[in-house]
Amino acid sequence: MSDATRGAAFDLLGAVLDRHRTLEAALDALPPAAARDRAAAHRLAAAVLRRLGTLDAVLEPYLAKAPPVPVRHILRLGAAGLLLLDTPPHAAVATAVGLARARGLAPFCKLINAVLRRVAAAGPAALEGLDGPRLDTPAWLWSAWGADARAIAEAQQREAPLDLTLRPGAAAPPGGIALPTGSWRYPAGTRVAELPGFAEGDFWVQDAAAAMPARLLAARPGERVADLCAAPGGKTAQLAAAGAKVVAVEQNPYRLARLRGNLARMHLAAEIVQADATAWRPPVPFDAVLLDAPCSATGTIRRHPDVAHLKRPADIAALAGGQDRLLDAACALLRPGGRLVYAVCSLQPEEGAPRIAAALARLPLRAAPFTAAEAPGLAAALTADGWLRTTPALWPETGGMDGFFVARAIRD
Repeated sequence: MSDATRGAAFDLLGAVLDRHRTLEAALDALPPAAARDRAAAHRLAAAVLRRLGTLDAVLEPYLAKAPPVPVRHILRLGAAGLLLLDTPPHAAVATAVGLARARGLAPFCKLINAVLRRVAAAGPAALEGLDGPRLDTPAWLWSAWGADARAIAEAQQREAPLDLTLRPGAAAPPGGIALPTGSWRYPAGTRVAELPGFAEGDFWVQDAAAAMPARLLAARPGERVADLCAAPGGKTAQLAAAGAKVVAVEQNPYRLARLRGNLARMHLAAEIVQADATAWRPPVPFDAVLLDAPCSATGTIRRHPDVAHLKRPADIAALAGGQDRLLDAACALLRPGGRLVYAVCSLQPEEGAPRIAAALARLPLRAAPFTAAEAPGLAAALTADGWLRTTPALWPETGGMDGFFVARAIRD
C-alpha cells in the first residue's frame, strides 16, 4: 500500500534536508498532482520538519544502527502520522512499507514495519519525557533567542493559523475572528482559495505581524511610495489599497510574476519595476519607502519549518551586510521629511535594532519611534527604543504571530 501523499511528502523531505532547497521551491517542483494530495503532502512534510528532533528521539531506541537516509525519512513520515497527525496505525505502517517498496527500498520493509509498529504500540506515551521545544530547535537559534527561546520554540511547534488582510470595504469571510491590529484570523488548515471573496480579490493572506510594517508606514492617498523587495505583494497591496501611488521593486523574476498575479487578483494597481533595489534610482524622490529586507526569516519558522534546517549562523552576517546596503539605498530614495520603515521577518538580534541604529548613525535619518496607539494589542512588542519586536510567543490565546522587527525613521 502506497499513496501519492506519502510519496510527495518523501520527495519534499529529501529536497529540504538532503538537497537544501526551500520547502516552497520543492513543492513547486513536484510533478502535477491533485491539489488535495499536494496540500496533504505539504502538511505531512511540514509536520516532520517542525518536530524533526522529537521524531528522531522517538525512533532512536528502536534502531540498532543508523539506517540509510531515505529509510530514515520514511520512518519520520510514519512516526509523524502516528504521533502528530492522528493517522490510524494500520494506515501509517502500511503506507510507509508501501513507500519503501515503491522507492526501491524493499530490503528495509521489515525494519520499517517493526519500528513503526512499536511506535504505534507506544502511542502518545512515546513523547512523554522529551523536551520537544529544545529537541526541535537548532542549538544556535536557541542560544541567539536568549531568555525568550523556550517560549518562541514552544509557539513554533504549533501549525500557524491563517491570517487575512481585507481590502477596504470588503466583508470578512465567515468563521474568522478580528484581531486588534485589523487582520482577520482563521483556523490552521483553512483553504484560502475556498473562502468566499477570494476569487474577487477581497483579501490576501498575510500574517498579522507581516501586515504591521505597511500599517505603520501609514501611507496616505496620493503619496508616492516605494516598496522595495516587494514580492509576493502583500505590502504593496496594502499601500495601493490605502490610495498611495506605489512603485513595487523586485529583482527576482519568479517572485515578480507572483507579485503581478497577486495584484491582478486583488484588482490593485502599482508600477512594477524589476531591478536590484540597491542600485535602482528613480527620477523623483519618494514621500515614503517601505523596506521589508531579505533576511534569515527565522520569525516565520512555524509557517516555514524548513528555515530552521536551511539557515546557518554564517548566513546572518552576510544578510546584515545586505540589509545595510538596502537601508543606504532606501534613504537615497526619500525626499527631505520622507518616511522610511525598515522591517525583517527575523528573530535574530543582529538583523534588527543594530541595523537601524547603524543607519541612523551614518545616514541623514532621525528616529521616529512608534506609539502604543499605532500598534493596538501589541504594547508588549514595543521596545525601549520605540521599535516593534514581535515573536511567535505573543498572543498565545489566539494562535501567536510571526516574528518581526520594524523600525521607522525620517529623512532630514
